[in-house]
Amino acid sequence: MRNALYFLASLLCAVAVAFALHSWLAQHNDPGYVLIGFGHWSLETSLTVFTVALVIGFFALYSFFRLMGVLLRLPGQFSKRRRNIKFNRSQEALIAGLFDAADGNWESAEKVLIKHAANSGAPLLHYLTAARAAQSRGALDKRDEYLQKAAEQSSDNNLTVGLTQAELHMSEQQFEQAIETLSKLQSINPGHGRVLKMMHQAYQHLGDWEGLSKLLPSLQQNKVLMETEVKLLQTKTYSGQLKKAAEQNDTAAIQTSWNEIPDHIKSLPGIANIYFAAMIAAGAGNSIEDAIIKQLGKHWDATLLELYSNIETENAPRQLQTAEQWLAVYPNDPTLLKTLGKLAQKVGQMEKAEQYLLKSLNIEASVGVCQLLGEAMLRNDDKDKACQYFKRGLELASKEVLSQLEDQAQPGSAQA
Repeated sequence: MRNALYFLASLLCAVAVAFALHSWLAQHNDPGYVLIGFGHWSLETSLTVFTVALVIGFFALYSFFRLMGVLLRLPGQFSKRRRNIKFNRSQEALIAGLFDAADGNWESAEKVLIKHAANSGAPLLHYLTAARAAQSRGALDKRDEYLQKAAEQSSDNNLTVGLTQAELHMSEQQFEQAIETLSKLQSINPGHGRVLKMMHQAYQHLGDWEGLSKLLPSLQQNKVLMETEVKLLQTKTYSGQLKKAAEQNDTAAIQTSWNEIPDHIKSLPGIANIYFAAMIAAGAGNSIEDAIIKQLGKHWDATLLELYSNIETENAPRQLQTAEQWLAVYPNDPTLLKTLGKLAQKVGQMEKAEQYLLKSLNIEASVGVCQLLGEAMLRNDDKDKACQYFKRGLELASKEVLSQLEDQAQPGSAQA
């Protein structure tokens, strides 16, 4: 519109100039004379007519070239308009696809997103959302296809596609594939918080304690977890490594795993108990007997006492003598009394064993003590008493089972 106004204003100015020139020439009774010659051709006219023709010719040529410019630009404008229409449709499709995905209409969301992805300004978002929709409806092949297309739209150092792929693998319990993807992402950005956290979760689900132990320094250095979470994770990781080594029933593997654990983790009673139990089960109780005694001096623990009583040693009397020294400090500890009764049985001191076990039973009745007393009575050929103790042990075991079932039946227990 503005160009048309400029054109009309210029034309009016040209007409005004031509009219002014004609009026000035008329005042002098001289219309002017113009002669144009070209070869054998010549053109004669008045100055006024020539000026008017010149103005008209100029505007005619100007209009012609403007029209030609418009015609030449017309295909490009049509193409640009088509692109704009497709782009606007793709944006509308993206919004519709996101709404469908939010409403759980996975098939509809996938269809509309893929149809308009090629014309979108954000094709990556189309493909990633379509991949989520495909997985949600169980089409894992389509999911992988869309993820591949998204990767083609993304740069090599872009973590978005990899993170989405790993997240989708984890939601499908495909933890090994998730680890493979996350390991590549970690090589690109070693300190990326979300990558490290997802790796930590995947390793935990797989029970890969070795991989998790290697990841621990990065988790701590990059502050992905709180300090308390790191300590808890360290405890779970190293205890998991010890349990895995214990399954091999190999003393060397257990010892190697124990040596790799930091000192501040070794000092935790639960970790130490796993190590001691594994060594005893592997037949290497003699090598850790002194360590158990030292640990009991630092931290009195009922589980550790039970482990101490299970050590197969060549010097059982010395083992009993060591345990009896603890009576001075813990005279009424039922677990210690049970341990003393068991050790006394080992050395054949049946009367002393019965005394320790009866005292333990009077303080705290337990299935283990009843079983040991029953075995002691059998050795003494007192079958009636043995049956009584075995019966009492069964009753205690039944009560414990019923109590556990009642706890599980409580409304809060399922949530816990």
